[in-house]
Amino acid sequence: MKLISVIVTTYNWPPALKLCLDSLFAQRDQNFEIIIADDGSSSENLKQTQAFCKQSPVALSYCYHEDKGFRAGTIRNKAVAASKGDYLLFIDGDCILMPEFIARHRQLAELQCFVPGNRVLLNAKFTEIVIAQQIPLHAKSINYFLSLRLQKKINRVTGFLYLPLGFVRQLQPKKWQRAMTCNLGVWKQDFIRVNGFDELFEGWGYEDSDLVIRLIHAGIKRKEGRFAVPVLHLWHTHNDKSKQEQNYQRLLDRLQQQNFIIAEQGVSQYF
Repeated sequence: MKLISVIVTTYNWPPALKLCLDSLFAQRDQNFEIIIADDGSSSENLKQTQAFCKQSPVALSYCYHEDKGFRAGTIRNKAVAASKGDYLLFIDGDCILMPEFIARHRQLAELQCFVPGNRVLLNAKFTEIVIAQQIPLHAKSINYFLSLRLQKKINRVTGFLYLPLGFVRQLQPKKWQRAMTCNLGVWKQDFIRVNGFDELFEGWGYEDSDLVIRLIHAGIKRKEGRFAVPVLHLWHTHNDKSKQEQNYQRLLDRLQQQNFIIAEQGVSQYF
């Protein structure tokens, strides 16, 4: 593997995206590109986020579409179509990465596997402080995070532990639960094989689970990324969940269809 394409999804939250990008700019492994997948930010927020991009030490491109509600799967498909790497890392623009994040994902990457990482959640009050002061969490030590945990500002500290684990990472090859696109690695060829995200999943909910289920149906196995590639996830209010039940029912239907692999409305339309 040479170039990794990091797809960063964002929507109307420039201060969070800046923290995310700062942590990407500080990565020890610099052999990656960044594609911002903007799900329709306002013109004012768009100008701010595009200004941050000028500071990037690696290749960075911006993929945008107008705001028609939550369409994260669609903008991610468009970003993948614009990507140049052979391995994809999906993260959210409200996530902060430790300096070895790219390097460890590169180590975990294995053919015929996808790699979901874990996350450490910040509480609402501490998130406000981090945003206001632009605290560079990616540069902090484990002792700092231990202190945060004792103060209940984060929900766990075990996520920062690095454990080799070996074969244990592949003991649940067909587990789709808790594999989310705030921290997910997948080979681009496998993503294209299943036609990427299904854009029928509009509104918040389960477009990432659907992708993972179709990857599993296609014979792509889960390789656990816990205790290797955590992200710090800033607290935010919930998205509009008016279509959650509809999306969940579609997901349940597909779980029963072992031969359902190809997204009905996916990434192929952008090539």
